[in-house]
Amino acid sequence: EEFLVEISGTTVTITCPLTEGNILWEFRGDLLTSDERKYVIENHDSSPAIVSCSSGTQKHEMHLHARVCANCEELDALAVTGIIIADLLITFGVLILVYYFSKDRKGGASASAGSRPRGQKMQRPPPVPNPDYEPIRKGQREVYAGLETRGF
Repeated sequence: EEFLVEISGTTVTITCPLTEGNILWEFRGDLLTSDERKYVIENHDSSPAIVSCSSGTQKHEMHLHARVCANCEELDALAVTGIIIADLLITFGVLILVYYFSKDRKGGASASAGSRPRGQKMQRPPPVPNPDYEPIRKGQREVYAGLETRGF
């Protein structure tokens, strides 16, 4: 036999497993005698507490550690599944659109480049080297003769 706990917003409803007789509820030192099997806690502050219900010699106790919030929305499993599937479909749709548009753009660029005759391409000459950074050639060692290796 177990307690049934229902949470909606900041309201916590606890159903006692006992079925017969007057039920004595105890919550944070407060005692309440009732014929109801349900105990409703309005504006619960999410702090842990011990809740017990008893009838005659039978007593049931539980540790209540329920997180509540005022602006929460309750979603069932079907709604969460639908949101995830819709998100995946939109993501795959965007990926497919990007793929096809980038594929067409590549095709258009190669078609325009291929339409020019290849024989008439202008080739650029290599850049003129900077004389300050020319490599040492045979017979030109006297230019660099003043540079000597340093001993470390």
